[in-house]
Amino acid sequence: MTGVTELGYVVYEVSSIADWEHFGVELLGMQLGERTRDGLTLRTDEKAHRWILTEGPADDLVASGYEVADAEALDALVRKVRAAGIEVTEGDAALATARRVDRIFLTTDPLGNRLELVTGLADAATPFASAKLLGSFVTGAGGAGHQVLLAHGVSREEYLAFYMDLLGFRISDIIVEELSPGIVADLIFLHCNGRHHTVAFGDMPSPKAVHHFMVEVTDIRDVGAAYDRCMDAGQPFEMTLGMHPNDHMFSFYVFTPSGFSIEYGWGGLIIDDATWEVRTLDKLHSWGHRSPGAVAELLAAAPDPLGENHR
Repeated sequence: MTGVTELGYVVYEVSSIADWEHFGVELLGMQLGERTRDGLTLRTDEKAHRWILTEGPADDLVASGYEVADAEALDALVRKVRAAGIEVTEGDAALATARRVDRIFLTTDPLGNRLELVTGLADAATPFASAKLLGSFVTGAGGAGHQVLLAHGVSREEYLAFYMDLLGFRISDIIVEELSPGIVADLIFLHCNGRHHTVAFGDMPSPKAVHHFMVEVTDIRDVGAAYDRCMDAGQPFEMTLGMHPNDHMFSFYVFTPSGFSIEYGWGGLIIDDATWEVRTLDKLHSWGHRSPGAVAELLAAAPDPLGENHR
């Protein structure tokens, strides 16, 4: 296989390293990897890192590190991308060392996002340990998680030609839902391994490159515990607990200190390409995933059966 096999890591430029360390470690249950000259790394498994945070004003995605099976597959993929007229440059030894990979090549997708094509993402020197989780994060063959990127007017045909024809992604499904008269959400979900989707694309009104990143846990109790930790800490939510109809993820969405969201979930669907059929669905959510404001209004309007003194 010459295409990418997983999303190995993500790189973000963030305006407050301290806020992100608290958010990632204390609220989400990640492990601090190491402190770097300009930031820090976060771990969710045995790998040296899955998240790389550098300090700066962007508060957005800087790069996505996609892993390839081996050196031979990486060379073949680089040749394929270059043959399509897209620039690919090899990263130097210093960048490979910083990313903890054997080899690294840099390119840009049609949306303007930097991609790092890599082999050999290193394991950490110590086992993964979370002070918060009852279980663990779901990574392994599915990679670090999934991300939803914003198309910003780039045509679907253009970015699919890049991600599918060159990188080897396959379509999982499509969701088209009319949220209100004239307002339509239209998202397409792509996979490169068994995880239902590693990347998805939509054209939502946001200046950022990324809408959200999803981390998944093995124990459903950890979703509830993280939900409570975020609520107790006053971390703003984008959506309350709910479930998606396509990947069956039970999750909530909480805003990061940088303003994009984390989906924190359990129970994601695993795809078998031999039997999978692509569908177009008409709903983003099976149930829940309501805005906190809407939930607050419903709760405030509900009668109190125990009377005013109970409030």
